[in-house]
Amino acid sequence: DVYKIGGIGTVPVGRVETGVLKPGMVVTFAPANLTTEVKSVEMHHEALQEAVPGDNVGFNVKNVSVKELRRGYVAGDSKNNP
Repeated sequence: DVYKIGGIGTVPVGRVETGVLKPGMVVTFAPANLTTEVKSVEMHHEALQEAVPGDNVGFNVKNVSVKELRRGYVAGDSKNNP
């Protein structure tokens, strides 16, 4: 799912299936082909330096509106496309 949090912005929420998710990473959302930077990663309202497979996380992204993302989209490392 995707939420808009006041003062923070757009926060996609989901589970890390493979690889890691870190603040500062550049990710691409498929199938929309939107590329953006991850500003922060949180799990249970605690900031993480790195999310690993199995973690249910929310992550804050730059310059992406809630309307551009949909449930079911897949975020992947833009340098290492799945």
